[in-house]
Amino acid sequence: MSSKFLRALAGKRVYPITDRQLSKLSHAEQVGKLIEAGATLIQLREKIYSPAVFYHQSAVALQMARERGAALIINDRADIALALHADGVHLGPDDLPPEAARRLLGPAAILGYSTHNLKQARVAAQMPVAYIAIGPIFATATKLSSNPPVGLANLSLVREAVGSIPLVAIGGITGENMGTVLNSGADAVALISQIWTPEAQFDSKNAPNP
Repeated sequence: MSSKFLRALAGKRVYPITDRQLSKLSHAEQVGKLIEAGATLIQLREKIYSPAVFYHQSAVALQMARERGAALIINDRADIALALHADGVHLGPDDLPPEAARRLLGPAAILGYSTHNLKQARVAAQMPVAYIAIGPIFATATKLSSNPPVGLANLSLVREAVGSIPLVAIGGITGENMGTVLNSGADAVALISQIWTPEAQFDSKNAPNP
């Protein structure tokens, strides 16, 4: 399961996430721009609009991704991932348990899971997941959270704890600190505001490779 996530990244170290509020674009428009910039694996994230709106926008985005050879992960909604035959789902502690999502989506689905500290990452490493996300690494304004920053030292400890399971770092990551985050043990970095803020220039082809 783990290798499918890394294959979908296709050697890239950036895992981009859509955001309609920041980008002012539909999910399909964001996917088009991300693929043009070199992305091969994209997560569709929708925290405001209804599941119906998210479903219809995801359907259009997935068709575009299929035509261009990219993989799409649906954030939170295993039901939408199942209905659309998406490449996988990214879950958090308040979503469908990974064991249930795995039974629902099957062994081929890319299943990611969010954690916020070393203890949670250790638990997640025993789940049927394809990758583990850890964050926020640094303070971030993109997502309201009561979780304190993980920091680079704890990121390295998480790397040791989860073994060979792919590790995605998220939260407060910029072009300036991305290399340090990767050097501290992350296989990839998930980016939102670094991509969609007006001054951002996303190009996954030029992401640092430690």
